[in-house]
Amino acid sequence: MLNRPERLAALRRALREAGVDGFLIPRSDEHLGEYVPPSGERLAWLTGFTGSAGLAIVLADRAAIFTDGRYTTQVVAETDGALWERRHLTEQPPEAWLREYAEKLTIGHDPWLHSDAFLKRLGAVNLVPLSPNPLDAIWQERPEPPSAAVLPHGLDLAGATSEAKREDAAALLRQSGEDAALLADAHSVAWLLNLRGADLAHTPMPLAFALLGADASVRMFLHAPERVAEATRAHLGNRVSIEPRANLPSALAELAGKTVRLDAEATPAWFGATLRSAGARVVPGEDPTRLPRATKNATEQQGARQAHRRDAVAVANFLAWFAVQAPVGELTEMSAAAHLLDERRRVAGFVAESFPAISGAGENGAIVHYRVTEATNRLIHANECYLIDSGGQYPDGTTDITRTLWTGPGPAPASLRARYTAVLRGHVALATLRFPAGVAGPHLDAIARRPLWDAGLDYDHGTGHGVGSFLSVHEGPVAFSRAARVVPIQPGMILSDEPGYYLPGQYGIRIENLLLAREAMPQPDQAKPFLEFETLTLAPYCRALLDSGLLTPAERDWVNAYQARVLAEIGPLLEAPVRGWMARECAPL
Repeated sequence: MLNRPERLAALRRALREAGVDGFLIPRSDEHLGEYVPPSGERLAWLTGFTGSAGLAIVLADRAAIFTDGRYTTQVVAETDGALWERRHLTEQPPEAWLREYAEKLTIGHDPWLHSDAFLKRLGAVNLVPLSPNPLDAIWQERPEPPSAAVLPHGLDLAGATSEAKREDAAALLRQSGEDAALLADAHSVAWLLNLRGADLAHTPMPLAFALLGADASVRMFLHAPERVAEATRAHLGNRVSIEPRANLPSALAELAGKTVRLDAEATPAWFGATLRSAGARVVPGEDPTRLPRATKNATEQQGARQAHRRDAVAVANFLAWFAVQAPVGELTEMSAAAHLLDERRRVAGFVAESFPAISGAGENGAIVHYRVTEATNRLIHANECYLIDSGGQYPDGTTDITRTLWTGPGPAPASLRARYTAVLRGHVALATLRFPAGVAGPHLDAIARRPLWDAGLDYDHGTGHGVGSFLSVHEGPVAFSRAARVVPIQPGMILSDEPGYYLPGQYGIRIENLLLAREAMPQPDQAKPFLEFETLTLAPYCRALLDSGLLTPAERDWVNAYQARVLAEIGPLLEAPVRGWMARECAPL
């Protein structure tokens, strides 16, 4: 098996043989998703970087890897600085690097792994599609594509039939004079057809493409279609066909002369090029399922509440256990995360973690998306900060929660408590916000940063992301982020509220709950509809890190009311020792 310098050298040889000067290696797979199967982990195989977002560019004499602010520390730890220049994805973007070092060079790319929109953002660089992918050709012992069973997602969980969803989406196509839409996002296919699966470790869906017709018919394409059992085929009905991925070129060729909607941000460039060469008219347009998928119906909303309530029992059991065990100083980051997973496995309906738990003690907590490994695993010491960010997948909902804890037994330093309380104040500010309809996530990101900004501090990640319904824990198009699209928040959308503060080499603080957007009660003389948030997550904040003297009276009242709610709703579900711990932790400030 090649080591990483040998892999890079082998790729350079393959690029010379292909007649190109460089190559783009993204984190994404053919569905352009954040989470990929082992067979799609090209960036990790080549560079060692295991984060969920990134891009590498390899030239004959230099190579760079680009990551966002969540991974600036992690990329240094996981990649070889002698091989890779480390660049910030937004502050030092790949297009600037290419202008500086590759303006007159020919750069290859796999058209299955990049969207047209991304390739256009790279500017005037001479880009050449390569097929097959030269990296795949040198990847020894590459895992096979996933082929887990494709399963129906029942009406009692989905809240709407696939027929109704398909008709609504098809109506949008007819209104726009379009004959079909290409769905490359596997989340969209799973939601539209009420399907789930296990092709990914943490996102319960099959990896599939689909063509949605204006007549509400669907052709679904996936690896190994024989894994769709007869019961699932019956669930889909006779307006949905199931075909191997190898049929995609001929299926697209049949659209000659037709008008096809294609989301340029969410579709591999191969599809647009193939459709155009077949004589189809490709029109830009958003995936017609994306916004309806983000706007949870009443059944999905109630399912989210139920899933969070059950998940809260596992979290409470973990927090109470941690409070006893942490001061001893014998826990490790891996053993703590394993105990939380064991607690979740006892919860009715638990399917999987919604992402690999971020379990970071001390300086590792300052790595925003730290992933503990055997090599980095360390003891959780007494009297330090510990950050645990985790979630669960349940058939009725997806959870995501972060708590920052003090291990004790001594008191936390005043400076640390001040930072924690500033983060909490921003978290509360967003949770309690009333805002007019039409406001989008980028408009609200600063609300959670205000207490930190007042102290001259900030964090280098978005404040929150959308969350799916038994789908991806990270779901667009809404997000509390300056970099997000301006998509108005609508009732039924679920977003995370997770401001933080990170002091490299010392500790990290993040506090996260999930929020459900809903209509707010109207006020006298209200000029337009307003929205507010319902907090779904139910777990106490860390009392040892909280300086209640730094809270305003309104903030203190909200925290007290929230923790009283946690105790009232979750306390009766706990065994006596844990219930006693929770009563102490949730006592009024």
